[in-house]
Amino acid sequence: MPPKQHVKAPKSRKVTTGESPLPKVIVAAVIITAGRVLACERSAPVEVAGRWEFPGGKVEPGETDQEALARECAEELGVRVEVGDRVGPDVSLAHGRAVLRVFAVRLLGGDVPRALEHTSMRWLAVDELDSVPWLPADKPIVAELPALLA
Repeated sequence: MPPKQHVKAPKSRKVTTGESPLPKVIVAAVIITAGRVLACERSAPVEVAGRWEFPGGKVEPGETDQEALARECAEELGVRVEVGDRVGPDVSLAHGRAVLRVFAVRLLGGDVPRALEHTSMRWLAVDELDSVPWLPADKPIVAELPALLA
């Protein structure tokens, strides 16, 4: 009987199927009340602190875009919302590794947003949209707002 040989297992390799992985989805809310849209000032990370965005965040596994946005609005603003139609196109982020999807959102039950995770927030009229330094990803959405704020 030949002696047993010990064979070192090869290091695991990433198997590629030729398809690129799906991008991470980030959702954001356009909340309009009395002809003004809610803008939120980032507090972190340092490289984007002081820039402005629409509130929102990452879609977690098992969540729909709408469920994630409702959860993010509750966490960031302390409000209940009804998620409506899409606003603008998907915006590519992180060299295609993520995508931003923005939805029109309506506040429910008289809820009033509070800046729970942002430095500050402002309600901007159409002629004030350029008064804050928007994050680059949000600028294509800002371009869609005049029609919604009319």
